[in-house]
Amino acid sequence: MTDHTIVSHEEWTAARRRLLAREKELQRLRDELAAERRALPWERVEKRYVFDGPRGQETLADLFEGRSQLVVYHFMFAPDWETGCKSCSFWADNYNGIVDHLKQRDVSLAAISRAPLAKLQGFAKRMGWGFKWVSSGNTDFNYDLHVSFRPDDVARGKTEYNYLPYDRAMSDLPGFSVFYKDADAAIFHTYSTYARGLDPMNAAYQLLDLTPKGRDEGSLPSPMSWVKLHDLYSA
Repeated sequence: MTDHTIVSHEEWTAARRRLLAREKELQRLRDELAAERRALPWERVEKRYVFDGPRGQETLADLFEGRSQLVVYHFMFAPDWETGCKSCSFWADNYNGIVDHLKQRDVSLAAISRAPLAKLQGFAKRMGWGFKWVSSGNTDFNYDLHVSFRPDDVARGKTEYNYLPYDRAMSDLPGFSVFYKDADAAIFHTYSTYARGLDPMNAAYQLLDLTPKGRDEGSLPSPMSWVKLHDLYSA
């Protein structure tokens, strides 16, 4: 950082304008990609999923809460874990303030994990989260959406993650899935994204990408090894 190029204001402005042209090009590509995403074909959700939620048993249809669109965050929290995944928590810290905004655009947001509801609620209280969070522990939902993996299925090569064969030992991984409910109450799966596809939904990473050091993770054992639950940074 100490030997970074230093220039006059005029030179800096010229360099910034060149980068701005690239940024505008990238934004146009993002807009095109978003349009392609919206144009994807849909698949009908035929199975009836029933979750354990704050209102008792809640179906996938219930999670729409009267809206036509639902965004699901697949939060890594296996039944035998005592706390939720720290990286998923890093993402979830972004959601409290946006729920009411999403509602204005006909979108509901819910996190779904396999851990029992009591664990989810206790962890949410600790983290100060108020977004909807339900347990899928008694359903096939996580397995059907390819974010949880039965050991036998992994051993037989019957699992996939991010649209590729999955052969690791992790029982749960993160993702986002999007659903649409039509006027006849039919539900459709319209989109899912996993792995690095989650990056845009993390505001902290987007802000870090603006800074001189960026994410500054190159020398770490793994990219997110620095991340802690937010109440542990001062511990």
